[in-house]
Amino acid sequence: MTRQQIPGVAVAVIRDGVAVHRAGYGIANLEHDVPVTPSTIFQSGSMGKQFTSALVMMLVEDGKLALDASIATYFPDAPAGFRAVTVRHLLTHTSGIPDYTTDAFDFRADYTEDQLRAFAFAQTLEFAPGTRWSYSNTGYALLGFLIRRVTGVFYGDLLRDRIFVPLKMTTARVISEADIIPHRAAGYQRVDGKLAHHEWVSPSLNTTADGALYYSLDDVILWDRALRAGALLQPTSWKQMYTPVALASGKTYGYGFGWFVDPVRGHTVHRHSGAWQGFKTDIVRYPDDDLTVIVLCNLAEANPEALSNGIVQTIAPELVEPAEGPAIPDDPVMTTRVWRLLDEAARGVLSREELAHTQAGFAAVAEEQFPALLGKLGAPTSLVLRRHVERGDDQLYTYSASYGEREFSVAVMVAPDGKLSKLSVRPR
Repeated sequence: MTRQQIPGVAVAVIRDGVAVHRAGYGIANLEHDVPVTPSTIFQSGSMGKQFTSALVMMLVEDGKLALDASIATYFPDAPAGFRAVTVRHLLTHTSGIPDYTTDAFDFRADYTEDQLRAFAFAQTLEFAPGTRWSYSNTGYALLGFLIRRVTGVFYGDLLRDRIFVPLKMTTARVISEADIIPHRAAGYQRVDGKLAHHEWVSPSLNTTADGALYYSLDDVILWDRALRAGALLQPTSWKQMYTPVALASGKTYGYGFGWFVDPVRGHTVHRHSGAWQGFKTDIVRYPDDDLTVIVLCNLAEANPEALSNGIVQTIAPELVEPAEGPAIPDDPVMTTRVWRLLDEAARGVLSREELAHTQAGFAAVAEEQFPALLGKLGAPTSLVLRRHVERGDDQLYTYSASYGEREFSVAVMVAPDGKLSKLSVRPR
């Protein structure tokens, strides 16, 4: 927390169904000097997608939705290009619908559901549905609108009635800035090295199904208990939620319905993080080992996965990839390319054509953020390949980059056509 300058964190460790550690650290609200406790309310970010996907599967079991039905079945106004998109594609981020979180989107506008759906339908698909994987908040927002379309009820009200109330998650709910909510934490960001409140977004954007929830650590502990018991859904539905999506090529990508499902060192892992309005969250579950770690933070720049991994490394090191794995045989062509990419990133001159398969809006964000992160550091003093794995049809290369005393993890994912689907640089 000190290294990352995180004001407050809530942590749970659950082993064999028992919360063996359940605690808050630091401050939930800096203005009032309120400490974090297990009942402190955090925002979920995309950790909320697992609740949306569970609700969708309930409606599938009810016969109100079909996973492989075109979304045009439920939205007759869907444009022709969207008619190949299915409910399954939305759940697995394989729809090709661009992410709405770009500079073209006005986060201060109080959109209606119809306006947000029209915004989504006005986009051009980035790829043919089912052929690639690309994270899309737009797809999950559409799932929320689809839930209302087939039930006549706001998705947040159905979450309350069908998940939160039955599981006694008494403080879990859709975000509301207006309501008086006891124990609500404030979300922060760093501005010029100092902590500040996070930017405001419109009320309607805090009600979408891509991850706009409040919950406490105690709420998520109850959710984990339900996951462990296989509650709420039939076993076949849970199995589908944890099954890696099959792409059109026949290869799989490690994402199910609202969960990343990549194995680590031979162990089954179900994981999802979240980021929204000055909050970062993470839940990582090892079902075969009956272990769960939950981390909730109130800082936009926090890295909760590093905290989760550090906790697991402490108590069950065999379940975590080492933070600094051994070097593997170099790929000289790829390493030369990464040297160039880091230089271009630091100067803000990355080729948008080379970034063709990254998320919508990534290039614009990269042109602003990478120079701020790397611009004053000069060239790396070393670049070491640590990992090379397949992700669906793409190849993922992970490097450690040293800039004097500063260390970074660099991830580059290359699509079959040689263009990039991911470029990330994160401080270690």
